[in-house]
Amino acid sequence: MTTTEIRNGKYEAMFLFPQAASADLTAAIDHIKECLSKGEATLCSLVKWDERRLAYDVKGNKRGVYFLTRFTADTRKVKEIERDCRLSEKMLRALIVRNDELTDEQMQNVEAAQRTADEVKLREDAPATSEE
Repeated sequence: MTTTEIRNGKYEAMFLFPQAASADLTAAIDHIKECLSKGEATLCSLVKWDERRLAYDVKGNKRGVYFLTRFTADTRKVKEIERDCRLSEKMLRALIVRNDELTDEQMQNVEAAQRTADEVKLREDAPATSEE
Protein backbone atom coordinates (compact mmCIF):
# COMPACT_ATOMS: atom_id res chain seq x y z
CA MET A 1 0.00 0.00 0.00
CA THR A 2 1.39 3.39 -0.95
CA THR A 3 0.70 6.64 0.79
CA THR A 4 0.15 9.75 -1.22
CA GLU A 5 2.08 12.80 -0.21
CA ILE A 6 0.08 15.93 0.51
CA ARG A 7 1.65 18.89 -1.26
CA ASN A 8 0.40 22.19 0.07
CA GLY A 9 0.81 25.36 -1.89
CA LYS A 10 0.18 29.03 -1.22
CA TYR A 11 -2.61 30.55 -3.28
CA GLU A 12 -4.19 33.92 -3.95
CA ALA A 13 -7.74 34.15 -5.20
CA MET A 14 -9.90 37.01 -6.39
CA PHE A 15 -13.65 36.50 -6.09
CA LEU A 16 -16.18 38.72 -7.86
CA PHE A 17 -19.70 39.14 -6.49
CA PRO A 18 -22.61 41.26 -7.78
CA GLN A 19 -22.87 44.75 -6.31
CA ALA A 20 -25.83 43.55 -4.22
CA ALA A 21 -23.31 41.63 -2.09
CA SER A 22 -22.13 44.93 -0.64
CA ALA A 23 -25.41 45.13 1.29
CA ASP A 24 -24.60 41.85 3.06
CA LEU A 25 -20.83 41.42 3.12
CA THR A 26 -21.10 38.71 5.78
CA ALA A 27 -23.04 36.42 3.43
CA ALA A 28 -20.46 36.86 0.66
CA ILE A 29 -17.58 36.22 3.08
CA ASP A 30 -19.33 33.13 4.46
CA HIS A 31 -19.84 31.82 0.93
CA ILE A 32 -16.14 32.22 0.13
CA LYS A 33 -15.21 30.45 3.36
CA GLU A 34 -17.63 27.63 2.52
CA CYS A 35 -16.12 27.12 -0.95
CA LEU A 36 -12.61 27.03 0.51
CA SER A 37 -13.52 24.71 3.37
CA LYS A 38 -15.09 22.22 0.95
CA GLY A 39 -11.67 22.02 -0.70
CA GLU A 40 -10.00 21.61 2.71
CA ALA A 41 -8.11 24.89 2.27
CA THR A 42 -6.70 26.84 5.20
CA LEU A 43 -7.75 30.48 4.93
CA CYS A 44 -4.97 32.92 5.84
CA SER A 45 -6.66 36.22 4.94
CA LEU A 46 -9.83 37.47 3.34
CA VAL A 47 -10.14 41.12 2.36
CA LYS A 48 -12.84 43.14 0.63
CA TRP A 49 -10.69 44.59 -2.08
CA ASP A 50 -12.88 46.98 -4.05
CA GLU A 51 -16.31 47.86 -5.45
CA ARG A 52 -16.18 49.06 -9.01
CA ARG A 53 -17.76 49.26 -12.42
CA LEU A 54 -17.03 46.21 -14.56
CA ALA A 55 -15.43 46.56 -17.99
CA TYR A 56 -18.32 44.56 -19.44
CA ASP A 57 -21.55 43.06 -18.12
CA VAL A 58 -21.03 39.80 -16.24
CA LYS A 59 -24.27 37.83 -15.93
CA GLY A 60 -26.18 41.10 -16.34
CA ASN A 61 -24.19 42.98 -13.67
CA LYS A 62 -22.54 46.31 -14.44
CA ARG A 63 -20.85 46.70 -11.02
CA GLY A 64 -19.21 44.21 -8.71
CA VAL A 65 -17.53 43.65 -5.36
CA TYR A 66 -14.09 42.05 -5.29
CA PHE A 67 -12.66 39.97 -2.44
CA LEU A 68 -8.99 38.99 -2.26
CA THR A 69 -8.08 35.86 -0.31
CA ARG A 70 -4.87 34.09 0.49
CA PHE A 71 -4.94 30.46 1.53
CA THR A 72 -3.00 27.22 1.61
CA ALA A 73 -4.36 24.04 0.13
CA ASP A 74 -3.42 20.63 -1.16
CA THR A 75 -2.52 21.19 -4.81
CA ARG A 76 -4.88 18.38 -5.84
CA LYS A 77 -7.88 20.06 -4.15
CA VAL A 78 -7.62 23.40 -5.97
CA LYS A 79 -9.52 22.07 -9.00
CA GLU A 80 -12.43 21.21 -6.67
CA ILE A 81 -12.41 24.75 -5.27
CA GLU A 82 -12.39 26.23 -8.79
CA ARG A 83 -15.28 23.94 -9.77
CA ASP A 84 -17.35 24.98 -6.74
CA CYS A 85 -16.75 28.63 -7.61
CA ARG A 86 -17.84 28.14 -11.23
CA LEU A 87 -21.03 26.36 -10.09
CA SER A 88 -21.88 28.99 -7.49
CA GLU A 89 -24.95 31.06 -8.25
CA LYS A 90 -23.91 33.76 -5.76
CA MET A 91 -20.46 34.40 -7.23
CA LEU A 92 -19.86 35.92 -10.67
CA ARG A 93 -16.22 34.94 -11.20
CA ALA A 94 -13.19 33.55 -9.39
CA LEU A 95 -9.52 33.49 -10.27
CA ILE A 96 -7.11 31.34 -8.26
CA VAL A 97 -3.35 31.50 -8.79
CA ARG A 98 -0.51 29.77 -7.00
CA ASN A 99 1.97 32.12 -5.35
CA ASP A 100 4.58 30.30 -3.27
CA GLU A 101 6.68 33.47 -3.06
CA LEU A 102 4.36 35.11 -0.51
CA THR A 103 5.84 35.52 2.95
CA ASP A 104 3.89 34.50 6.06
CA GLU A 105 3.23 38.19 6.82
CA GLN A 106 1.85 38.74 3.32
CA MET A 107 -0.30 35.63 3.64
CA GLN A 108 -1.87 36.98 6.85
CA ASN A 109 -2.44 40.51 5.48
CA VAL A 110 -3.53 41.59 8.98
CA GLU A 111 -4.14 45.31 8.38
CA ALA A 112 -6.34 44.78 5.33
CA ALA A 113 -8.26 41.98 7.06
CA GLN A 114 -8.94 44.32 9.98
CA ARG A 115 -10.24 47.02 7.62
CA THR A 116 -12.64 44.47 6.12
CA ALA A 117 -13.83 43.35 9.56
CA ASP A 118 -14.39 47.00 10.53
CA GLU A 119 -16.40 47.66 7.36
CA VAL A 120 -18.55 44.56 7.92
CA LYS A 121 -19.27 45.71 11.48
CA LEU A 122 -20.11 49.25 10.37
CA ARG A 123 -22.52 48.00 7.71
CA GLU A 124 -24.20 45.65 10.19
CA ASP A 125 -24.54 48.41 12.80
CA ALA A 126 -25.78 51.06 10.37
CA PRO A 127 -29.51 51.72 10.63
CA ALA A 128 -31.53 50.58 7.64
CA THR A 129 -32.53 53.51 5.48
CA SER A 130 -36.21 53.70 4.69
CA GLU A 131 -37.70 55.46 1.72
CA GLU A 132 -40.27 58.10 2.57
